[in-house]
Amino acid sequence: MNYEQLAKKVVQRAVKKGAKQAEAYLEVGRQSSVRVREGQIEDLTEATSKGLGIRVIVKDRLGFAYTSDFTPAGLERVVDLAVQLAEAAAPNKLNGLPGAKDLGKRGDTGILFDPKVANLPGDWKIQAALEAERAGRAQDARVVTFDSVSAGDFVAEVYLASSEGTSGGYSGTYVYLVAVPVASQNGQLQTGYWLDYKRFLDDLESPESIGREATKRAVRMLGAKPVKTQQVPVVFDPLVAASFVGNLSQAANGNAVYQQSSVLAPHLGKRLAGKHVTLVDDGLLPRGLATAPFDGEGVPTRRTPILDQGVLSGFLYDAFTARKAKARTTGNASRGYSALPGIGTTNLYLEKGTRTPEELIREVPQGLYVTALLGHGADPVSGDMSCGANGLWIENGELTHPVQEVTVAGHLLQMLKDVDAVGSDLQFRGGSVGAPTVRFRQLTVSGA
Repeated sequence: MNYEQLAKKVVQRAVKKGAKQAEAYLEVGRQSSVRVREGQIEDLTEATSKGLGIRVIVKDRLGFAYTSDFTPAGLERVVDLAVQLAEAAAPNKLNGLPGAKDLGKRGDTGILFDPKVANLPGDWKIQAALEAERAGRAQDARVVTFDSVSAGDFVAEVYLASSEGTSGGYSGTYVYLVAVPVASQNGQLQTGYWLDYKRFLDDLESPESIGREATKRAVRMLGAKPVKTQQVPVVFDPLVAASFVGNLSQAANGNAVYQQSSVLAPHLGKRLAGKHVTLVDDGLLPRGLATAPFDGEGVPTRRTPILDQGVLSGFLYDAFTARKAKARTTGNASRGYSALPGIGTTNLYLEKGTRTPEELIREVPQGLYVTALLGHGADPVSGDMSCGANGLWIENGELTHPVQEVTVAGHLLQMLKDVDAVGSDLQFRGGSVGAPTVRFRQLTVSGA
């Protein structure tokens, strides 16, 4: 079936039914996963999905409906429903699809589809998960079990057609492996984890390496204890730094900014951090997990700096929010077929620096190296951040003993000012948000 042509026909049908504008968004997906534990297969799943969402504008009124029934009758019903819902809705002059000025030339995404992943046999996933578990156990006898080891893949196809003159489609692949060991010593249990998530099989970290690193992260926390409350330099490892970047993205959401419910709202054009801090949302990043030729409403994706050498340079918008804010969409409409578009990130990351993580740690006389954050993170409205944290204590530039049951607290704006070094180890470890090691001049660590 030619899904792009199907989407175009749905749009044509909606226009014939009275829609001034119409857009069809179609997804087809196939995924499989395996979970092993204690050398045995615990769970094995395979699933397929498909669906189409239709958005229509009738006299400034918005209607939306979706279906997984691709028969002619099913498509006729979903178009009729969308038009009926629009006719019953309240008018809003801001309703509308992206116009010609936003539907320009699409950038080069590179290759997004790996045949090796698309044709990955189930046995590969089973053996990869088992090998990660074996390697993790062999790494250290203090590993008593694994909560789980999981491997999986996903193949997705996306198609879009709009009455405003744009259509297209793309296919992408994704593969992942995650290991979660449990280590024990003197009655204390510690859990570690390590994972990798890539578009291309050849880019995925080896099962042995993932198992060993997961074990290392569990074992090094044995004997962890709190430290006294104090203000000290704090270093976030790349996984934790990615969480911090995610918090910043919530505050950079154009709708939150428009509603004045973002701590960043009053600061556009102002310097918030040093020149070594550049935060980018890049929908065209080569091999990125969220790379795509267009966003959820057909607008070409692009590279959008949020912080450019420390200066707050932009926010993220979809077409509707941009219209409200008298701005331009940044190609950040995110959606599935069963929902209207909203603002989302693509490949969001803090650009890497030139210095190694070891160099950043070596310069800390006393402080905390954070390897896990627990809790909800920062409030994008107030900017306050307070999270439980685990990690390793730094003494005279060296990692000494494990730390847990502490809280790390700060304010997003002050934290940005206090970023005094950025590492060279940029990683997209668990998804499309990436970061290198990040060092803060000072944060409050609350413990015993």
